[in-house]
Amino acid sequence: MASFKDSLTPELIDFINSQPMYFTASAAGNGRINLSPKGIDSFRVINENLVGYLDLTGSGNETSAHILADGRLTIMFCSFGDKPLILRLYGRGEIVRPDHPDWERWSAGFRELPGQRQIILLHVESLQTSCGFGVPMMDLHEQRTTLIDWAEKKGSDGVADYQQKKNAVSIDGLPTSVSPR
Repeated sequence: MASFKDSLTPELIDFINSQPMYFTASAAGNGRINLSPKGIDSFRVINENLVGYLDLTGSGNETSAHILADGRLTIMFCSFGDKPLILRLYGRGEIVRPDHPDWERWSAGFRELPGQRQIILLHVESLQTSCGFGVPMMDLHEQRTTLIDWAEKKGSDGVADYQQKKNAVSIDGLPTSVSPR
């Protein structure tokens, strides 16, 4: 059965740290709801009410636009292994870009990766666990390196140009954290 809590427990932190992927969900007042799968060892638990992930350059930047417009963010983990469990973290998002005064502080907890765009922090206001009995059991073959390979091939200037062209505005026309040059 579903259970709500105000903060992460050591057991739930262990569960998060053992998951190879997670999902982010965000929305503004109007427009599309964004739901994105994430991986590549990019998630960190900072404390029982603060988590974050290193956001890599991708085809869009919807989470950033939604945080700026509304602030709400949900992150979900689900077990694909023997012990079923779903964990949803609810709260307010915060964007930390490389030009932010606290970038060094927050980025120190992550492995530097080609194409890193920003760190998304989630100030956890509540969380919910549920059974996960309907989630299939699957084995992880390996993490994909395609996104990192793409960013390495583009180089830092190429990634910055791509962000300006593809990541400065959401698909619904909302501004993101990528500032126009």
